Amino acid sequence: MEALGRHVLAEFTGCDVQRLSDLDHIAQAMLAAAEASGATVVAHNFHHFKPLGVSGVVIIAESHLAIHTWPEYGYAAADIFTCGETVDPWKAFDLLKESLGAGHGSATELRRGILRLPELRHKPEA
Repeated sequence: MEALGRHVLAEFTGCDVQRLSDLDHIAQAMLAAAEASGATVVAHNFHHFKPLGVSGVVIIAESHLAIHTWPEYGYAAADIFTCGETVDPWKAFDLLKESLGAGHGSATELRRGILRLPELRHKPEA
């Protein structure tokens, strides 16, 4: 299936609570994840919520990475959306899992901007 991009929807549980609350740590982890994936960072913005949690986005030439943390649950959700053939969103996933001190990470990959569907193996009867 040909598509314009790959969108990895990630969840991280059992994370280090201190890391999830640390805006600088989250920003550095997200920038490092973008770099590890082979992406070109264009801009980034992060916000620390009171009393807990960080949200942020890294804009890359190939799309974006976004995150929101819930330190009180040891949980973080991240979107890693990449376009083109040179960026590997799974490298970003692996780096984020390690950087967050996650006990578990799970993800689903979606193909976005599908250009051509695969041909049917069995043609339906008329």
